[in-house]
Amino acid sequence: MLPRTPSFRLDGQRALVTGASRGIGLGCAVALAEAGAHVVMAARGQAELDAAATEMRAEGWSVETAVLDIADLDAQAEFFGAQAPFDCLVNSAGLARHSPALDTRPEDFDAVMSVNLRAAYFLATNAARTMPDGGSIVQISSQMGHVGGLDRAVYCASKHGVEGMTKAMAQEFGPRGIRVNSLCPTFIRTPLTEATFADPEKRAWIMGKIKLPRVAEIEDIMGAVVFLCSPASAMVTGTGLLVDGGWTSG
Repeated sequence: MLPRTPSFRLDGQRALVTGASRGIGLGCAVALAEAGAHVVMAARGQAELDAAATEMRAEGWSVETAVLDIADLDAQAEFFGAQAPFDCLVNSAGLARHSPALDTRPEDFDAVMSVNLRAAYFLATNAARTMPDGGSIVQISSQMGHVGGLDRAVYCASKHGVEGMTKAMAQEFGPRGIRVNSLCPTFIRTPLTEATFADPEKRAWIMGKIKLPRVAEIEDIMGAVVFLCSPASAMVTGTGLLVDGGWTSG
């Protein structure tokens, strides 16, 4: 009998996407909804969430919105207490405050760690408590979780931490049938990165590291997140999927 390709569909599954109102988070929400999941889109801004959800419903996809600041752990606990279990969690909320390491202010360090590591940690544990067998947790990390970068000591520290906790949680949650992975993009063109790409020196640095002859777009991460949430990746856990155009290849 011939083997059959596992499904990339997510029909009947509930997915939570944080940071879902724009950029990479919105791309993830669209990808999962298009694959058949009922997507709960969470972010801090109601207006942007509503605008995105309206467009997605017009496509016939099943979505709802929730205003949530993931750095507020009490709000996190209240949110999960009011929700049915999720089959998938995609955490795309993040924060960056770049500066030379010698100029790092404690308040900037704390702000980045609060969102990128502390909040991400408890999102995963809150979701895992009720997640059924076959569930998937995906942290949107970064190529900077695998390498260093100028003026990015704090950001790199937070994302290296995400990579470490992903491996440890994969070992702990694996016996319960829950997979834990990270998705690690390179610089992706979004409204928030336009200023970086508009700087000729920074753009040259980026293109000198990416081995493919173009800038990454949001669409480049959409197939990857569907893969990590779907049965197609049923034996993938504890790993970082690099969508970096070869940046970390050397």
